[in-house]
Amino acid sequence: MTEVVVETKHLTRRFGAVVAVRDLNLQIFKGEVFGLLGPNGSGKTTTIRMLCGLLAPSEGTAIVAGVDVREAPDRIKELIGYMSQRFGLYEDLTVAENMDFYAGIYGLEGPSKRGRIAEVVSFLGLDRRLGQLAGTLSGGWKQRLALACSMMHRPPVLFLDEPTAGVDPAARRGFWQTIHSLAAQGTTIIVTTHYMDEAERCIRVALLSQGHLIALGHPDEVAAQVGQGAKTLEDAFVALQERDEQEQA
Repeated sequence: MTEVVVETKHLTRRFGAVVAVRDLNLQIFKGEVFGLLGPNGSGKTTTIRMLCGLLAPSEGTAIVAGVDVREAPDRIKELIGYMSQRFGLYEDLTVAENMDFYAGIYGLEGPSKRGRIAEVVSFLGLDRRLGQLAGTLSGGWKQRLALACSMMHRPPVLFLDEPTAGVDPAARRGFWQTIHSLAAQGTTIIVTTHYMDEAERCIRVALLSQGHLIALGHPDEVAAQVGQGAKTLEDAFVALQERDEQEQA
């Protein structure tokens, strides 16, 4: 039986009269690359913030790696890795110094810290960049370093928020190969992206619109669920985007 690592039941978040996420029900499995898609204002960011323990649900529940986000939000932060679209590392430190710092933040020390850093360096091919200042790296190498720091503590769940924004196509392809390698090792990966070719690399995707779950399944299945003449995932995304813009006009 496939292990459920992330589960939401009737997950809802209100900001005053505005319902940002409404009655969201999801199951995400161990080793799955799961895409969270939707136009701006669809509820993606609010959903991720709740799953990361940064924002309390107004209603419903969310369980991440066996922990209830409402009851133990601080514990959630120990069990996840988070990589944002903005490069959030220390540009005046070297690649090695950044990894050493984040390993310490996650409680690693001594031989276990050195061993884990060596594993991550080998996995991501960072050995020739260890002495380079992070601020001088190209977009693709910054991306690898950010991923290295987010996975230093072996989290069972990784959240990747627009991780390849502004990165060249070759680096994007290499990044997705790495993502699927991590998933094959059992890491559950939840990713948001505006690149439809990347979304199609996910095992399943959830398509959100105005806080509602519109479609859920393999990328090939989502277009059929959306309808409106959509034949591809990109067609479905564009149809929802146009509908939302018309309703907001």
